[in-house]
Amino acid sequence: VQLQASGGGSVQAGGSLRLSCAASGSIGKIVPMGWWRQAPGKVREKVAHLGFYDNTYYGEFVKGRFTISRENGKNTIHLQMNTLQPEDSGVYYCNAGLGPYNDIWGQGTQVTVSS
Repeated sequence: VQLQASGGGSVQAGGSLRLSCAASGSIGKIVPMGWWRQAPGKVREKVAHLGFYDNTYYGEFVKGRFTISRENGKNTIHLQMNTLQPEDSGVYYCNAGLGPYNDIWGQGTQVTVSS
């Protein structure tokens, strides 16, 4: 099973981007998925997450600007990011929880927000 992330890019402050992440390979069930990000010199932090029942979690810094969603019945998620700020810049990683102590990660997609 692999995760393929896409949708990163460069925008000016106040702009929007939509990230996507699709799981390939056979999982056989819907699994929790989410997005993390890492800026240079900083620890990786959780941005948004969809749980087993598609319950959502957002990092405090999101403040209503981002929306995570899942394509119906698929292990494919999207992250709509609006009102982006320079501090949102970093590499965004998709994550999926296949089971206990069995998380997998996508390759990361760069988001750059200029002021």
